[in-house]
Amino acid sequence: MSKTDLRARPIFHRTREAIEAHLTVVFTALAVAREMQRRTGRSVKDLVKRLRPLRSATICINGAQQVFPPRVDESHRRILTDLGFRGGY
Repeated sequence: MSKTDLRARPIFHRTREAIEAHLTVVFTALAVAREMQRRTGRSVKDLVKRLRPLRSATICINGAQQVFPPRVDESHRRILTDLGFRGGY
């Protein structure tokens, strides 16, 4: 299998080890994307578009920590459940 087969972006690594590491990351991302599509029945583009607004933050000021969890509505919850997340969202 080559980089072209995976449709990976251009890489500028020179050593065999760096090239193999890069392709491992690309191949893993492809496998994860395919599994997400299989579990949800949605395209990766649609999943990214729908889940991108889910953001959380943890802010620490002078030792005090404040956590802001994402706002997860029912459509997000369904996707996350299909993906196997069993959290307190």
